[in-house]
Amino acid sequence: MDPDSVKSTLSNLAFGNVMAAAARDYQKEVLAQEKVQASSSVNQDIDLDELMDDPELEKLHADRIAALKKEAEKRQSLKRQGHGEYREITEGDFLGEVTGSERVICHFYHREFYRCKIMDKHLKSLAPIHVDTKFLKLDAENAPFFVTKLGIKTLPCVIFFRNGIASDRLVGFQDLGGKDDFSTKALEGFLLKKGIIKENKKEEEDDDSYDDRNRTVRSSTNPDSDSD
Repeated sequence: MDPDSVKSTLSNLAFGNVMAAAARDYQKEVLAQEKVQASSSVNQDIDLDELMDDPELEKLHADRIAALKKEAEKRQSLKRQGHGEYREITEGDFLGEVTGSERVICHFYHREFYRCKIMDKHLKSLAPIHVDTKFLKLDAENAPFFVTKLGIKTLPCVIFFRNGIASDRLVGFQDLGGKDDFSTKALEGFLLKKGIIKENKKEEEDDDSYDDRNRTVRSSTNPDSDSD
């Protein structure tokens, strides 16, 4: 027999043995991984079953559901009282409205005053967010009795009522920087500081972006507004 042929045959056999051994090792490794995964799955199922049967977890879940239901019922009740929107009222409605809720914001305005319209825009944005507080507006010209009674001399004048009693007020824009371009966020911060609205941790709009969009619209409709 040719020595080279014998050598080649032996080499091939050796290579075949190595491949066979490698294949067996790979198969063992795959089987071991499958066993680990199966064991992990069983343990996970057991853990989940234990959690589902955990009385403390069930109580937490029930308490959370009850709290959400209570909050939803409260919001519905407040909305029936006129909360959640910025509404115009008459002088005849005034007493019933401001004494009917714990927190009330009432804007005394004049239809022709530009600054009153600015205040309107911001209060309208805040009313749906801060449902705990009632947001109202009253035409000062049509409410001479309460304008005199409350000592209102400058418009816009936003008066805060707590349990039917006038507790504080915002006159003009002095507390908001004294300029017309204050943001809804700035007004919201002032109202929070006065305690007439509660901090709302739910999703809120980016009021500054809202204001920027409105300024852009005003600029495009009044191209000469920024010129000297």
